[in-house]
Amino acid sequence: MTDAERLAIQRQTNHLFTPEGRMLHTNSPDRSAAPRFCFSGCRTGNLSAIGWQLPESVANRLLALTAEEPPFVAENGGPVNLDQYLALVAPDGPPPVARLGVTYVLLRRSRFDAQVRLVHSHTQTGKDLLARLAEFGLPPRLLDLNFRDDISELWPPWCVGLVDGEIASIAFAARLSASGAEVGVATIRSMRGRGYGAAVTAGWTRSPLLKRRALFYSAAQANRSSRAVAARLGLRQLGATLEIG
Repeated sequence: MTDAERLAIQRQTNHLFTPEGRMLHTNSPDRSAAPRFCFSGCRTGNLSAIGWQLPESVANRLLALTAEEPPFVAENGGPVNLDQYLALVAPDGPPPVARLGVTYVLLRRSRFDAQVRLVHSHTQTGKDLLARLAEFGLPPRLLDLNFRDDISELWPPWCVGLVDGEIASIAFAARLSASGAEVGVATIRSMRGRGYGAAVTAGWTRSPLLKRRALFYSAAQANRSSRAVAARLGLRQLGATLEIG
């Protein structure tokens, strides 16, 4: 599979589209709002996606600008025409926030060594853990990471890392399509820097539900913890991303 093909799969995995090809909402179980503009790239080209909210005239100007861009692969910084994208998306108010990220190719791995016990959603042990969480609620340290106090945001397939019987880190399907999956990773703040995020991410790739899907790992440019997971796993960078909400 080429990187251009991977990029196309990632775009279709991350968002759901109207029949006209506009982003309708994110392809997550909670169907959160789609950004107004997305731009992503790899070494052989770029892809754009326009939200349903923008008028046709703005969409056409955005697409014309993206056609001028070199391949967007920056690990830091935005695309060449970033300021113009921001001005077009919100012409009458303050500039919206640009969310810049780095995206990686996530391969299936047998393991990543860390002192953590892995529990998978597709196993009986995973079902038992889910039942306990449903009965007693999520631990407070997970709530501190903006999880709700129920199991509805443990989006399968997932892999949980336990340390001394307590949840240390979780990898879950943040986006899932027929051809691709994007992992989401959350590690308890006091337990970061020990390789637990890398361990659950490697474990997550072994889910039978992901066997025939292209897998992706993404991180905000400024998120050192997330990028450290990619470094620990030795992931190859696919490219860069921009979202304007």
